[in-house]
Amino acid sequence: MADYQFGRDVGTALFPENVKIAFSRKTGRVRHIYLDGKRLATMRPTDGFFSLSIEGAKRIAHKEQNAKCFVAVQDDIADFIADGGDVFAKHIVKADDEIRSRDEVIVFDEEGEVLAVGRAILSGEEMKAFKRGVAVKVRRGCNE
Repeated sequence: MADYQFGRDVGTALFPENVKIAFSRKTGRVRHIYLDGKRLATMRPTDGFFSLSIEGAKRIAHKEQNAKCFVAVQDDIADFIADGGDVFAKHIVKADDEIRSRDEVIVFDEEGEVLAVGRAILSGEEMKAFKRGVAVKVRRGCNE
């Protein structure tokens, strides 16, 4: 599922062999995935896709070139994003063309440091073309 959602071979970088899986007590389905006591991802019950934690985003960012979930923003608003602020289209420097609306994305600064994780409101092409509006609804910033 991680390869489909984030890009080819991302699943092996995100989830090594020694992860711990927590199951829902009510449904018995996969709920959270942990590595060394840190949550990497949560499986969303509505669609079966993953919501990344900051730790999970860092694992993808530093180990995978095939990922298709990256958005880079201007350095001057990096602190705002890291504190949990939403990403506006006018601040986007680069976005993967394969991003679709409602995809899980990782937000970087111009140097490639992970700032936040969230859900895309616009497609990757729209993020680069538009100059107004929210492009990524940030769920968690790295300073929160």
